[in-house]
Amino acid sequence: MIPPAHRRRWLLFGLPLLMALLAVLIIVYYRVSPSSSIFFPKCPFLLLTGMKCPGCGSQRAVHALLHADVASAFAHNALLVVSLPYVALLIFVRIYNIIRPGASLLPSIQSPFAIRAYFLLVLIFWITRNVFGF
Repeated sequence: MIPPAHRRRWLLFGLPLLMALLAVLIIVYYRVSPSSSIFFPKCPFLLLTGMKCPGCGSQRAVHALLHADVASAFAHNALLVVSLPYVALLIFVRIYNIIRPGASLLPSIQSPFAIRAYFLLVLIFWITRNVFGF
């Protein structure tokens, strides 16, 4: 449980700072295409091996999602598109637990089973995208 002083400090400073940083990132990813910009880094795993890692295409997928092009985002990185609801739920529950410390939903959505299942999903995605070329 987070002490009230730390929770108050997080709500006053941490959360607004995090939201401002997120807003800046959203603006950058909306305005600048990772496909045509040298500003965004290229995947070192892809450059070294010629194979795609599970994160390859994530920047282009985020750019496509911000432009409401779900099909293109799915083509760039299907795992990212499929994972976004789970990640959003994790973020929401963490913020909710800071605001209302008594209610904890984290054990159910962040259980060892859920973590192992997600790891297995990433591993399967990694293998299939390189074997079948998507």
